[in-house]
Amino acid sequence: MLWTLVVKGGCLPLWRRMAVWSLWILLLWAASLPIVVTGVRVQGQVGGSVLLVAEHHPGFQVREAIWRSLWPSEELLATSFRGSLETLYHSRFLGRTQLHSNLSLELRPLESGDSGNFSVLLVNTEGRAWTQILQLKVYDAVPRPMVQVFIAVSGDAQPPKTCQAFLSCWVPNISDITYSWRQEGTVDFGIKSHGLFTDGQVLRVSLEPGDKGMAYSCIVSNPVSWNSTIVTPWESCHHEAGKASYKDVLLVVVPVSLLLILAGLLSAWHWGPCSGKKKTDVCANGVSPETENPLV
Repeated sequence: MLWTLVVKGGCLPLWRRMAVWSLWILLLWAASLPIVVTGVRVQGQVGGSVLLVAEHHPGFQVREAIWRSLWPSEELLATSFRGSLETLYHSRFLGRTQLHSNLSLELRPLESGDSGNFSVLLVNTEGRAWTQILQLKVYDAVPRPMVQVFIAVSGDAQPPKTCQAFLSCWVPNISDITYSWRQEGTVDFGIKSHGLFTDGQVLRVSLEPGDKGMAYSCIVSNPVSWNSTIVTPWESCHHEAGKASYKDVLLVVVPVSLLLILAGLLSAWHWGPCSGKKKTDVCANGVSPETENPLV
């Protein structure tokens, strides 16, 4: 385990060297003491910031504080010795940490790999230690979901009076998300569970002509953000019905057209200038009966 202090310039002044030695002594001393450990969960969003608060009991007068990253790798992040704050330690958080006067540590901007466990060691003026463990989870911002409408099309050419639609909602490459649906224009938030499938990702609705303007919104959320998309499924119902009748027309028109074209070709071949036995002989001799010279 190696902790490095990044310093611009030459050698450290005497008081800085004494502070570094005090840090090492404090770490070795605190590691051998029975300390109180508490757990706190903190959530953040990629690109944002998060504040890791150093809490302690009332009357606990802090003299030194040490912030560390414990997992996935153990690194020294920030220290405070008798009012002197330091954050220039070589770690993956270098340049992204700020130690406040109340000894809380701010991380910004957050990256997707910043999730992990952190600890703060506080020592008071009487030499008593207090350690707090914090679990940070960083989430991606939820993008706008994509909604597809699937229609159960009947065999009739006419548009159906009732439309059965399945609304499928999806977002790519996002973890720890939940799906929910809402019918726009209603007070109640959410849809009855009997119409939901695949953990709420698919919604089944039954629509009638009076529901042409009915819209549904798919809401996708994680612990730190959410996004939604609104869709009007009746438009897809009408579109699918139109597509079905168009296909039926093609099934009738195309064969009839082919038969007419084939009949025209046969007629042209049968009544052409060289059709029949007599015309075949004439075409073979290359002489027309009207132009043949009479015998003398």
